[in-house]
Amino acid sequence: MKALFFLRHYNDIDHITPVVAKWSESGHYADVVLLGHAKFLNDYRIKYLGSLDRVRIAHIRELLPSLEFLQWRLQTFLLIRGVKRIFLVGKLAEMLARKYDARKREPIWRSTAERLLKRTFADTDEGVIAFDWVTSVSPVPIEWIETIVTMAKERKLGAVSLPHGDSPHANQLIRHHERAIKPNTLYADAKIFDKLVVPNELCAIRFRPFLSNQAIAVLGSPRYCDEWLNKLATLSPPPRLNTNPDTRLRIVMFLRKREFTTFWEEVRIIVDMIAAFPGVELVIKPHTRGGWRQPLTDNASLRHLPNVSVAEDSMHSISLMNWADVIIDLATSVVFEAVKAKKPVLAADYLHAGRSALAHFMPETELKCRDDVYKLIDRFLTTGCDNFYVEEHRRRFINEMLHVGGADVLPRYVALLEEQARWVKIEEADETSKQEESRSVWGQIKALCGLY
Repeated sequence: MKALFFLRHYNDIDHITPVVAKWSESGHYADVVLLGHAKFLNDYRIKYLGSLDRVRIAHIRELLPSLEFLQWRLQTFLLIRGVKRIFLVGKLAEMLARKYDARKREPIWRSTAERLLKRTFADTDEGVIAFDWVTSVSPVPIEWIETIVTMAKERKLGAVSLPHGDSPHANQLIRHHERAIKPNTLYADAKIFDKLVVPNELCAIRFRPFLSNQAIAVLGSPRYCDEWLNKLATLSPPPRLNTNPDTRLRIVMFLRKREFTTFWEEVRIIVDMIAAFPGVELVIKPHTRGGWRQPLTDNASLRHLPNVSVAEDSMHSISLMNWADVIIDLATSVVFEAVKAKKPVLAADYLHAGRSALAHFMPETELKCRDDVYKLIDRFLTTGCDNFYVEEHRRRFINEMLHVGGADVLPRYVALLEEQARWVKIEEADETSKQEESRSVWGQIKALCGLY
């Protein structure tokens, strides 16, 4: 069987790489097409995929004629919501998008989709295409994705949406503009796929208002399952950090994107508090997308704290977690790996407007005030970092958030892709069988009635 995977950014690569790897290991063929920045061709996970049998890696620029790529890129640029928020550029983009409407954009969408589908599926009629969780604000236009999905279905191929993350929040109102608990139309476009896959029920809740239960598969986390974590331990690059020999406690703080409500003034106070402890070293990791826009990392006074630094964009989160003794989290899913490793993760819920999944499942992780921060840092310095979790809570978190359905997560993903690659054929065969049976029964009736 063949599968065509589209990856857009860091999170897609992080969560879908294990699925591609397991698909290849199962004897199937995969094409991976990168739609985002070409720098991801050098990502260590992409390089790993490129080393596997039956896997081909390419950036979309390599697969389209130069003029067609430029047209595709321009149309993509015109429809990106982030561009529309830029004052003069946004006005121009809106004007051009109205003038160059959907009817005029369709030929390029269809031409590029045809090239990509033909490249992968020219010699087979059994296969599946896979995107991540695309939404109405994705940097790749839904208009183009829907064109590819429609054309794939015309070829009798399956179409699946795979996870590009997890749900770090246990509550729903997490963004600046959100005021009412109601279905979020941000996720409505998931209905274009035959099947949407989520790791757990917290993620499924987002999509249930727009999809039938049959269209949603809850399969556990490919990124945080044991099989992939064991493999990742052999692949991840070592942290490029020069630790002070006097350091006794290494801490990493993971930030969220700016669109989520974070109390930045209090975050800065906590950074100063932690920096005042002797023997502590703190590294702040901005979000992989848009972190440079966060007010904390933009604060020049951070440079005057000798034991505090801001991680470069190229510094991988997994490398930082391997380096750290303790992690402070403002509701990100990347820290789920540290929970599995039994490293203390402090859920700093009082620093943002949400309720984290960590604190929901493991109350012992929650920071409710500055006192909690101070007491825990002092405890770790005094007695070490062992025995932080209530094991019953930690096991429940793993079972309900990461291993849903059992610890063997990746085989379930492969089975679902195989099923979707076949389901159109099975459906057609069932329909043909019913028609033949109907004709046969009708023939018998006519014969009995002497109609022929």
